[in-house]
Amino acid sequence: MILSDRSILSLLQKGVLSISPIQNNQIQPASVDIRLGNTFCVVEDSSTAILTFTDRMIYKEIHAEKYLLLPGQFVLATTKETISLPDNLTAFVEGRSSLGRMGLFIQNAGWVDPGFSGEITLELFNANRCAIELQAGYRIGQLVFAQMDQAASNPYCGKYQGQRGATGSKIYLDDPLNR
Repeated sequence: MILSDRSILSLLQKGVLSISPIQNNQIQPASVDIRLGNTFCVVEDSSTAILTFTDRMIYKEIHAEKYLLLPGQFVLATTKETISLPDNLTAFVEGRSSLGRMGLFIQNAGWVDPGFSGEITLELFNANRCAIELQAGYRIGQLVFAQMDQAASNPYCGKYQGQRGATGSKIYLDDPLNR
C-alpha cells in the first residue's frame, strides 16, 4: 500500500519515519520531495579503462553548490536529506518528470530497503545534447513510501548503511560465492 500525505505526516510526527532536514512543502499527496545535496562523485580514469566487479573503483569527490553535467556524462550525487526507514516500510526513488523532460535521468537502483538509514546516493545521467546545471537544494526527485505486509525479518544492514555524501559502488565487497 502506498502511503498518503496524512500517513507520512503521522509517521514523521511519531518519529517512526525520519527525514531530516524537511520542510512541510516537501510533503506531496503520495510522496516526499527530495533535494539535491552538494556532494558529487565521478569515477577516476583507470590505467586499463576497464571497471570490474572485483576491483575497488576510485572516485573524485566534488563539493559544490553547482555542478555542470555534460552531455552523456554520468555522476553520483547525494540527497540533502538523511532518511531512516522502520523495518516495515520501503521507499521508491522517483525522478521528477520536469527534469526527465530536460534529459536528466535520475536513479538509485530505484528503491530503499526497510531499515536503511543514511543519505541516498543518486545516479544522474545527462541524455541531452546540452549541458545541465545541477544546483544543490533543488528538488531532484521524490520518495514514495509503501507499507509492507509485515516487518522485515532481516532489515537492511548492508554496506551502504549510514552513508553520507555521494557514495561510490562497493560491489567489490560482495561475497564471491553469491554472484
